Amino acid sequence: MLRATLFLFCFMSIVAHAQQNLPIDSVHTLPELVVQAYRNDRPLSEVPASIGVISMKDIEGLNNTSLLPVVNTIPGVRMEERSPGSYRFAIRGSSLRSPFGVRNVKMYWNGLPLTDGGGNTYLNLLDFNSVDNIEIIKGPGGSLYGAGTGGVVLINSSNLRNEFNFTSLAGSYGLQRYQIGGEVLSTTKTTMNTQLAYQRSDGYREQTRMERLAVNIGSTTALTKTSTLSTTLFSTGLFYETPGGLTLSQFESDPKQARPATKTQPGAVEQKASVKNNTTFLGLQYENEWNERLSTRIGVYGSHTDFKNPAIRNYEKRKENNWGSRIESQYKFGSEVWKGKLTLGGEYQYFFSPVCNYDNLQGEAGNLQYQDDVKANQGLLFVQTEFDLPKNFFVTVGASAGFLKYKFVRQSNVTPEAEERQFDQEISPRVALLKKIGRQLSIYGSISEGFSAPTLAEVRPSAGTINTSLNAERGTNYELGIRSGFFKRTLTIDLTAYHFHLKEAIVVRHAPDGAEYFVNSGGTSQKGVEAAISWNLILPQNQFLTAFKLWSSYTLNRYQFENYIQDTEDFSGNQLTGTSPNIAVGGIDLTVKNKIYFSAMLTYTDHIPLNDGNTQYASYFILLGARGGYKFNVNKKLPFEVFGGADNLLDANYSLGNDLNASGGRYYNAAPGRNFYVGLKARILKEK
Repeated sequence: MLRATLFLFCFMSIVAHAQQNLPIDSVHTLPELVVQAYRNDRPLSEVPASIGVISMKDIEGLNNTSLLPVVNTIPGVRMEERSPGSYRFAIRGSSLRSPFGVRNVKMYWNGLPLTDGGGNTYLNLLDFNSVDNIEIIKGPGGSLYGAGTGGVVLINSSNLRNEFNFTSLAGSYGLQRYQIGGEVLSTTKTTMNTQLAYQRSDGYREQTRMERLAVNIGSTTALTKTSTLSTTLFSTGLFYETPGGLTLSQFESDPKQARPATKTQPGAVEQKASVKNNTTFLGLQYENEWNERLSTRIGVYGSHTDFKNPAIRNYEKRKENNWGSRIESQYKFGSEVWKGKLTLGGEYQYFFSPVCNYDNLQGEAGNLQYQDDVKANQGLLFVQTEFDLPKNFFVTVGASAGFLKYKFVRQSNVTPEAEERQFDQEISPRVALLKKIGRQLSIYGSISEGFSAPTLAEVRPSAGTINTSLNAERGTNYELGIRSGFFKRTLTIDLTAYHFHLKEAIVVRHAPDGAEYFVNSGGTSQKGVEAAISWNLILPQNQFLTAFKLWSSYTLNRYQFENYIQDTEDFSGNQLTGTSPNIAVGGIDLTVKNKIYFSAMLTYTDHIPLNDGNTQYASYFILLGARGGYKFNVNKKLPFEVFGGADNLLDANYSLGNDLNASGGRYYNAAPGRNFYVGLKARILKEK
């Protein structure tokens, strides 16, 4: 806590001193950020919600192989990588129920649900360069996006215009990356972008090889003056090995090793533990502005996944079929004194997957253990009203109602047995108020409720058991925030305090043989503070220094269990598993003569409890990363860029993506030591 507080205090002191000596007249006024979250389409200073925004410029300014570093600059948000290609994504502690993948956070890709009907999201299918911007809503977003107490992530694909580019990169641990893409069609009515990216790595640890080939295509066609049809398609083939967790003694003696064999279980190398995922996603969206007041957006999508996972205990194969639709309409109303906007619509998702578990015979499927047909149906209706009132007051009132039904049929039994679970219809309301004071300061508050049913992967975990008694989580969030932008918006400050109370929290536990299962743990009390400050200058082109940015974020988590008794153990009052109480991130970005650029980022992560009993903690760690590059033009149509960078420059020995409540104390997944990369980017600009 002391280190993080000093970190933020020093940063603010530097900014305050620099602002006193700043020649404001020479600095360009920065444009105000406009966000799409909650269908606001308005400046962030007028949106009564805690939202983190990541732009393409932010993404490209850090490590060019993963979204992880840039996501972790957002306070309250944490992305982890257990091994190359294996991600976890958490908002305000939602990693509690996420042994892998994404839980309790709903994600959208170009406005369509990326989270499938079973509640899981394959974030690792998206290539780094396919993303243009990300908006992260922290806390329940039920008034427009339905179930999910953690938050909502809106991801939009890159849409390069009038250019084609190529990137090549190589780095430590066998890292290679090649990407080519850009605009392939441009007419008066239609534009089309395409991208092909290949990435591979041998990995820092034993049994951590990764390989991914991703194709991304997007197009937009103007059907009439007021209507458009958009298409989004991605197809990804992903393979990555899973090394497994280590005990503390194994982690300290040789962090590069994979999980070794025990007296009762083989090791990760022997079992060739890995994941193979081939997924294709296709979505269509039709938008029409009927008149100045009424507009409609209709989307349909579908995806197919072929998933294979030889693990320590078994070999799982499944084919997932997912399709759905989303429709929303907006109606604007009001007078000269006040304005309003009504948004209403719904979503429907259908998911079906045959799942088979076999014995794992050193990477080959053996005898059948279980064969299940898994089906999910879920729907959502939502309504939201926004009011722009006199005296710069902005009010949002909304709610959603959803239903969810799971069905399991165990086909491997002599007589197939069916089990069902239908969750009660839940209403998730949200009320928010914002007061804008002048042009530089906004104060907002909100109260929202969330509902999050267990995912199919939690009802039917890797152990093969089916637990239809697992209850949904329910939570209420109280939030107060302040935003400000001073000195031509070059200095921005965003401060949020919240208290989230969760009932029936879902936590992961492990059987003695390592099989995971999930239980409801009573409740949690999650109090937190999130702060972000940035000093960003865009200077005249004739100066030596043409851009300069100094930024920092700080996350304070005071999370604990409530009324959590497991067997004979009482965990009430314990710190929430997997959540660091203090995280501080800061960095600097600068550009010289619009040609040479440099950026650096420093991260401090406090100790993390690894089990519900709080008997084991991961130590704090400090990370330092840097990147620099040089831009030059062969001619006006051929700009080039050479760049290089390094991660974990301090060579910290740390675990990223701990296995919570792991059996045998195998909590640790060692992250790479000091590593480097270099690359080249070339662009071909077209005449407009």
